[in-house]
Amino acid sequence: MQLSTPPAAPVTGAENPASAGRPAVKAETQGACRVRPVTERIACWSARHAVIALVGWLVMVGGALLAGHVYGTQSQPQYDPGRSGVAERMLDRLHVVTPPSESVLIQSRTPGPERTFAASPRMRLATGAVVAALRALPGAASDIKSPFGRAGKALIAPGGGGVLVTFQVAGPHSQADATVVRALRAIASVQTRYPDLIVAETGGASVDRAATALLGQDFHQAELTSVPLTLLLLLVVFGALIAASIPVILAGTAVMTTVSLLAIPSRWLPIGPGTSEVVLIIGMAVGIDYTLFYLRREREERAAGASFHDALRTAAATSGRAIVVSGLTVMISLAGLLCTGIDMFTGFAIGTILVVGVAVIGSLTALPALLELLGPWADRGRIPFLGKGRTRADRSRMWTAIVGRVVSKPVAWGGLALAALLALALPALGMRIGSPAINLPSSLPVVRTLETIQRDFPGGPAPAQVVVTGPGVQSAAMREAIARLGSIAAAGGPIHGPVTALPVGTGRGMLLSVPLAGTAANGNSSPVAIGGLRDLRGQILPATLGKVRGISYAVTGSTASKVDYRTALRSASPLVFGIVAALAFVLLLMAFRSLAIPLISIGLNLASVGAAYGLITLIFQQGHLQHLIGFTSFGGIIAWVPLFMFVFLFGLSMDYHVFILSRISELRSRGESTADAVVGGISRGAGVVTSAAVIMVAVFSIFASLSTIDLKMIGVGLAFAVFIDATVVRGICVPAALALLGDRSWYLPRWLNWLPKGISLSD
Repeated sequence: MQLSTPPAAPVTGAENPASAGRPAVKAETQGACRVRPVTERIACWSARHAVIALVGWLVMVGGALLAGHVYGTQSQPQYDPGRSGVAERMLDRLHVVTPPSESVLIQSRTPGPERTFAASPRMRLATGAVVAALRALPGAASDIKSPFGRAGKALIAPGGGGVLVTFQVAGPHSQADATVVRALRAIASVQTRYPDLIVAETGGASVDRAATALLGQDFHQAELTSVPLTLLLLLVVFGALIAASIPVILAGTAVMTTVSLLAIPSRWLPIGPGTSEVVLIIGMAVGIDYTLFYLRREREERAAGASFHDALRTAAATSGRAIVVSGLTVMISLAGLLCTGIDMFTGFAIGTILVVGVAVIGSLTALPALLELLGPWADRGRIPFLGKGRTRADRSRMWTAIVGRVVSKPVAWGGLALAALLALALPALGMRIGSPAINLPSSLPVVRTLETIQRDFPGGPAPAQVVVTGPGVQSAAMREAIARLGSIAAAGGPIHGPVTALPVGTGRGMLLSVPLAGTAANGNSSPVAIGGLRDLRGQILPATLGKVRGISYAVTGSTASKVDYRTALRSASPLVFGIVAALAFVLLLMAFRSLAIPLISIGLNLASVGAAYGLITLIFQQGHLQHLIGFTSFGGIIAWVPLFMFVFLFGLSMDYHVFILSRISELRSRGESTADAVVGGISRGAGVVTSAAVIMVAVFSIFASLSTIDLKMIGVGLAFAVFIDATVVRGICVPAALALLGDRSWYLPRWLNWLPKGISLSD
């Protein structure tokens, strides 16, 4: 297909003052492309064959949606890291599934001596009614325990003000969230008969059901809010409805394609249910960024007097290459999650890498084709009073003034900005890793009931579960080892209480329940319990089970899972930080052919990430602004948040760095001094970077309004880091560093001249 509009006559800087400072665009025959960067060649081909390119994109999107619908996501099981994960795999091979447990709380609404279980006939009647209602549901409830049975004392609160009835959700484990509904309805029926009492159910299945419903509602609301908000902000940027819709459409199709394609790796790898939400966040962010960078450059060139096709070539050769470098950097950063060995991060990494790659492909192929087909229609639907002058290549007066002052006094301005970033990062030195008792708001009835049970029924941590397999599991030596283990537990110390042994897997394995010393508070085991777990693993089990031939064993359980998870994060974090920084350095070294540029970019990225860490520590650990944001601080930061924020922010920040630095490099390659190139590049790119940053901050701020604490942390941290990166880092730190180094900013040793120039942004 030929280009629909013939190229205009060549425009030179002398003929058009708006294009002053630009090299003259050489006239070319219709459909011809210079042998230039591959991004430019791809854009030229897509524009010449616009229908084919766009149909190809739609076929890919449609094929992905069809494949996702036909095959569906079948995620593999997610295991904890470390020895806990080994034990979970052993249980999986033995086909052992622990059904979720539920608890029903019965207590008076008005506490008093006459309102105890022993003194209140109503409480005893309600307890009996709960037991009867559950026994009438053999397909939903099993292993029912009540204060009337052998476990009576353990199920009565100190003082007798409340009692518990516990049971396990019957039926397949995968259907527990649906099965528990029958029990919830039965308990609600008992509650209506005893309005003077609290009769409420909570537990693993009911909480999981409530969490799934709440998160689904939250993300649906976030989608309904973020898309119109993004479109509104893009209307302000472009001033035309069609142009503003293009970034949303391309980013949205990239997200839909990726979510559907996740059905393929989900058959071999653990793709968790939260992966789609993370793909949505990152896909919309980078997809809109990349399209915005490309569109603004193309419109800027046309406003400067270039023909449509020459503007498209320039946008592809400049912004297109910057998009490729930025996309590769983001994917490298996100790939760092694969180095953690934590299954939850595997799905995040695969999904986000895939959506970034799809967004890059769409920006290089579908976008030029769409612009070719739309032609002048891309500027239709103009909104009055919006978008005037938005496409001109004029410098931003504000940023010209700011960057000019920074360049004139780089030590003072750069030192002040760096000191401010370090001061913001300072609270992060006291960051404590932890987890809330439950990562859901107290407004949910199941959460309020769980908090009441944890308060009124204090107890020790969940027992350690020792999984034993092997031919020696039924031997006399095994029975003797279990007896010795029981004797150690009976004597008190790190393990305390009766040890129970349950044959599993038709006799092929054994599951030992070993109570740990210490207490559990707010859902976290005490240091005593953690010390008991270490003694159990390091000393007690090797001295007992370790003497039995023909067996293998591993320890899991609530305390063990948390300890192993935090240990894995602590050991993996330095590795992830190092690998991501090293690979980003190599990529930026090849892109800009400079030693200083990668070091400056990486150092400033780390500074902005540190500032974000400091802010979430102040807010979520120390509790500042908790009433405004709508949460209750538990005194720590959720374990996975800092690492996820690092890899995401490190990659995302490169969007702005690469785009701004490519503009500076472009001006310098035209003969401008480093100082003039810095001022010109930042001031000319200020509009698009500011627009992209405002959109991202607005979208991330929406996630700060969601219900769970971890999503609030992510939303606040990302919004703040993007704001810092687009203002302090972009406007002060980068120009100060480049002004201090001068021409040394672009120094590349001769012995590195062998580096490939295929993705170089320094022509």
